[in-house]
Amino acid sequence: MTHSRRAFIQKLSAGAGGILLSGQLKSQVKEDRKLGVALVGLGNYSTNQLAPALLQSNLCRLAGIVTGTPEKAEKWCKQYNIPKENAYNYQNFDEIRNNPAIDIVYVVLPNAMHAEFTIRAANAGKHVICEKPMALNVKEGEAMIKACQTAKVHLSIGYRLYFEPHHLEMRRLGMEKVYGGVKMIESSLGFQMADPQSWRLNKALGGGGAVMDLGVYCIQGIRRTLGELPTALTAQGYVRDEAIFKGIYEMMMFQMEFPSGAISNSTTTYTSYIDRLYATTGYRWFGLEPSYNATGAKGNSSAGELTFKTPLFQQIAQMDNFADCILKNQKSVAAGEEGLIDLKIIEAIKRAADTGKKVKLSW
Repeated sequence: MTHSRRAFIQKLSAGAGGILLSGQLKSQVKEDRKLGVALVGLGNYSTNQLAPALLQSNLCRLAGIVTGTPEKAEKWCKQYNIPKENAYNYQNFDEIRNNPAIDIVYVVLPNAMHAEFTIRAANAGKHVICEKPMALNVKEGEAMIKACQTAKVHLSIGYRLYFEPHHLEMRRLGMEKVYGGVKMIESSLGFQMADPQSWRLNKALGGGGAVMDLGVYCIQGIRRTLGELPTALTAQGYVRDEAIFKGIYEMMMFQMEFPSGAISNSTTTYTSYIDRLYATTGYRWFGLEPSYNATGAKGNSSAGELTFKTPLFQQIAQMDNFADCILKNQKSVAAGEEGLIDLKIIEAIKRAADTGKKVKLSW
């Protein structure tokens, strides 16, 4: 069983068996050097997670930045030894097409800007990693995928947990039915975000509150563990503080049905802490708590602990996998199509909450 677990995780984390992109993409990079990454948006996630992770990456390096703040650009260039010609702003961003030092553009902006800068990066001939959620809606997501296909560049979504050992083990236990077929699965995430100044609470910028921001993780945990896509769902939205949560749900609960008969239940909220992924097959169970945060997961099961050594930054494996896919001309396990699946589910969840009716899904 140990060998099976190790082999399964190594296979998934390496993206083995990746599907080739349509047409043969001629790599614009040399395999004897790390791929240059430009971070678009230098907020908290770039500052405290992505930039430090790039310092430890095997296949990537921080080669450029894009920011609207000159003082921030100067500080980053000094701190990370970035040439000034590799520092862009949002107006001259398209000039990045002329910079051979940058191979990958990582879009780390508010949700409403994901589609624009992913498409602009693709048009500039750069491969793209876009943070989650992929876009505000399915239409934008489809446009992003099309733009990258047309430009013959790779697109990946910043799904760090697709490569995290505890989550890979949850996937193995669920898909291999180690404890039997999963009957019920709970996947929830929430934290305190009652800040009216945050773009996440702005419907135009964030797209819809906690379900857009945190719901992606909950959906991933469920469908990755089961290896299935939902066929129907119901949802309930709640707003307790209308002065802060304007036009978006403060809390969203949703339930999904799957072809195997499994049922899921989830809570996403901006008012309370919860971070849990739990699956049960009857008397046997396995789960992670915490599950989704960037500081590390802890696992347990009816057969004992699920313990794995993990790096300080989960994004190292995520970015190295994408670089490896570019070099080998393989499609990432976290490709744009994965982000589009989650957007379709989120749109159905919001529709179910708005109407109070069950929404059926077809794939």
